[in-house]
Amino acid sequence: MHAFDVLGDPVRRRILELLADGERTSGAVCAAIQQEFDISQPAVSQHLKVLRDNGFATVRPDGVRRLYAVNTEPLRDIDAWLDRFRRFWAPRLDALGTELARGKRERQLREQANDTKE
Repeated sequence: MHAFDVLGDPVRRRILELLADGERTSGAVCAAIQQEFDISQPAVSQHLKVLRDNGFATVRPDGVRRLYAVNTEPLRDIDAWLDRFRRFWAPRLDALGTELARGKRERQLREQANDTKE
């Protein structure tokens, strides 16, 4: 399965978001995903299996629990592929950052001016 096919599913993306915060038990992942997406535990297990089988998640036993974590290697591969396209949005993001900083600075100057008037 291609990486974008794996990540194209919103449930699998959400699982990776949960795992990005740190290792989680399969039960914790299932509970969160079942609540958010209203799907069965076996369906969540299938999504975890797809992530595992395609290298996006690792699992390790811890007694009777299974702990899942993000495997960053496939994400690095996606990042490398996306790198050739960054030139399309990077300048716009830089310009946005400049405008946000300018607006923040202008607000600070106005607040300082108002504070000195009081």
